[in-house]
Amino acid sequence: MRTRAQRFDPRQYMRGENFEVFHYRETDPYLPEAHYHNFYEVYYLLEGDVEYWIEGRTYSLHKGEILLIKPMEFHRPVIKDKNVPYERIVVWLDKAYLEEISSDTPLDSCFDFSSERSRVIKPSVVKRTEITALLSELVKEYYSNEYASKICAFGALVRFMAELNRISLSVHSDTKATEVESPLVLGVLDYIGEHYNEELSLDLLASRFFVSKYHLSHEFSKATGTGVYRYILLKRLISARGLLLEGVSATQTATLCGFKDYTSFFKAFKAEYGISPRECSSER
Repeated sequence: MRTRAQRFDPRQYMRGENFEVFHYRETDPYLPEAHYHNFYEVYYLLEGDVEYWIEGRTYSLHKGEILLIKPMEFHRPVIKDKNVPYERIVVWLDKAYLEEISSDTPLDSCFDFSSERSRVIKPSVVKRTEITALLSELVKEYYSNEYASKICAFGALVRFMAELNRISLSVHSDTKATEVESPLVLGVLDYIGEHYNEELSLDLLASRFFVSKYHLSHEFSKATGTGVYRYILLKRLISARGLLLEGVSATQTATLCGFKDYTSFFKAFKAEYGISPRECSSER
């Protein structure tokens, strides 16, 4: 990869652009907690001993493989050997923007996972060379100040996404997720997903799964990189944001998403998104 890697930016949100691209190379990488985006993410591993945790399942990755993450999926990297340099290219894509530029030929088909199509794409050696060249051009043009660089970056993005979809449609990957280290965590994740709008506590979950609070907290943090309460809060906020954008009132949203009162909802929403619930509603 000939493009120069940049310093890691820990933010997990887009800066109002339709797409962003990053090229990172680290020897002592910062590892974020489990988080989510409201946009697509394409992750291309160039080097590193890494696995990726997504919604309770772990995916093993190898050099030259591509990982696809859909909006609102909780995920985080798991570095197995920090002595190995960790290098990757990451592309963030606004969902509406991708649909807009590919209305005739959908460029988001690769995110339509099925029993025969994995979220982990394993290109052939030849295709890997093509993908690397396209991403190298995309990174170069995205950060260039040369004439028409933004147009060239857009062109490289479209060509990359077209090639990614061709590979996804032609190659049936046998890559499967390995089970999360603790089946307990997978059960808790499913339970939270179904009951996040109800009263939830560590005591309740520990009782529901017949384990101690300490054991549950330890296993959950080990697998997800975040705490039980933080995960529940994020699940509620994801749902709340969706309801607000659909036109549901802020007070009703707070109740529907399991918050005890509007004040606690307001504070949590403002802290996470930087705007108030009512400001979010006005974005519709």
